[in-house]
Amino acid sequence: MIARPPFVLAYPVRHEPAKEGGFIVNFPNFPEGWSQGDDREEALVQATDLLETMVANYMVEGWDLPDPSPARGRPLVRLAPLVAAKAELYRAMRRAGIDKAELARRCAERHQPLVQIHHKTRFEQIEAALAALGADWS
Repeated sequence: MIARPPFVLAYPVRHEPAKEGGFIVNFPNFPEGWSQGDDREEALVQATDLLETMVANYMVEGWDLPDPSPARGRPLVRLAPLVAAKAELYRAMRRAGIDKAELARRCAERHQPLVQIHHKTRFEQIEAALAALGADWS
């Protein structure tokens, strides 16, 4: 079996000094979210948690996940590979116009919480679900 690269989904982040000290970070693609850290490094760590929370919220609410903007010199914040895989599956579902129940039917599974961020899922399950949608993650 050929090893495949992990799912990668990264969004650019803006960071600027906060008036009270430290740095504020936000995502151009998710304007409603922002975070703060005592220094740039901590602010970027906080941004990673913020990004996962925002992606999970979009998925729960049934909103389209935006495509990442070009970096244009800004730092990129990456989702963890399994979260990125679930986000890509969710995006494929939205493009196909199907819901979780239809995905479960296509995957011949009784219960299919594949797009729940905090549910334990294997990459092989995500790949199988993408294949059932006719999508390819590579």
